[in-house]
Amino acid sequence: MQEKAPRPDRGEGDRSEKNGAAPAGASVHIGLGNGRRASAIGEGVHVAGDAAGNEGVRIGNGEPRGLRVLVITPTYNEHDNLRAFVAGVLGVLPAAHVLVVDDASPDGTGDVADGLAKEDARVRVIHRAGKLGLGTAYLEGFRYALENGYDAAFEMDADLSHDPAYLPAFLEALEGGADVVTGSRNMPGGGVEGWGVGRHLLSKGGSLYARMILGVHIRDLTTGFKAYTRRALLALGIGEIRSNGYAFQIETTYRALRGGLKVVEVPIVFCDRRVGKSKMSRRIFLEAVVEVWRLRLDALRGRV
Repeated sequence: MQEKAPRPDRGEGDRSEKNGAAPAGASVHIGLGNGRRASAIGEGVHVAGDAAGNEGVRIGNGEPRGLRVLVITPTYNEHDNLRAFVAGVLGVLPAAHVLVVDDASPDGTGDVADGLAKEDARVRVIHRAGKLGLGTAYLEGFRYALENGYDAAFEMDADLSHDPAYLPAFLEALEGGADVVTGSRNMPGGGVEGWGVGRHLLSKGGSLYARMILGVHIRDLTTGFKAYTRRALLALGIGEIRSNGYAFQIETTYRALRGGLKVVEVPIVFCDRRVGKSKMSRRIFLEAVVEVWRLRLDALRGRV
């Protein structure tokens, strides 16, 4: 059996990197650190915070790497996880910014996000009108990254299944020339903790199914721990992406490969959520099954 690579040590972070607390605002429009009001970027969507003050990512207490980084996390009922998630990310990348895209979580996740944004100017919040889906949440985040001049955008789950300690490995891959970096559970050093046999079969079977139909070499097509350069976001054609559930991850990686971008996998150990409920459903699974064939047909017609 392949032995899993040990998890990297977490950086302690430099708490002095905080840019100060943003002034208090209304429940949706949060006051910005520079006194401006939040701006709407979509119907029923409002964002708190701006991109100012991000002067290049530091790893722990190290020197700036020069990349302006945005970590995007969609949330729906992550009240009990969000604060720890944000602390973990900023502990490893103190100069990064975190963008929370909340779909009107009934458990008050949006209120937690607003509180974090008031406490720390590195946190931004997009409030959406309802549960609009994973894919559209990330697309909102990608647009925000492009509009505000970030050099790299990360996808991460807020349920603590994606360990921030792997972020330096992703950045090293980007600096090494990768356009897209994916965290792989299906390569040497990668793995999953806390899943039963059924979930393992679903995940590995789903990746194998997509790989065979699409004819690609990426070993983990359904991973949600990813990073994109600005160049990659511009090349993906985010206005043309149609998948919304877990098929979104397959489509973005496939579009990157079809566009000639360099996609690099790094091993991660995925730890199943300890608090809250998984968002996986039969509808999301069936969407992925169908979308893979749609992507293949679009590729044959030259549309991807």
